[in-house]
Amino acid sequence: MKYMKWELGHQSAGSVVKVELNGTEANVRLLDQANLQAFDAGRDHRYFGGHTQKTPIRIKVPYDGVWFAVVDLGGFGGQVQASVSVI
Repeated sequence: MKYMKWELGHQSAGSVVKVELNGTEANVRLLDQANLQAFDAGRDHRYFGGHTQKTPIRIKVPYDGVWFAVVDLGGFGGQVQASVSVI
């Protein structure tokens, strides 16, 4: 599975992850370590965010932990570039 991934390190609950897209609409996911591993393996996983056509998208970190942002096209064609920051 091809996707872009950013390790955001340990984030506190309430922090906000901002993802800016340039190009095609995409799936934007905020995942903890266990759910990233499930995503990588193609298994069911839980995430925050979803499919978006708007940019930027802001996702609130729901609980303390190590977080990852993932941007993918969900198997559809197109190209997208993304930048991620914690604000």
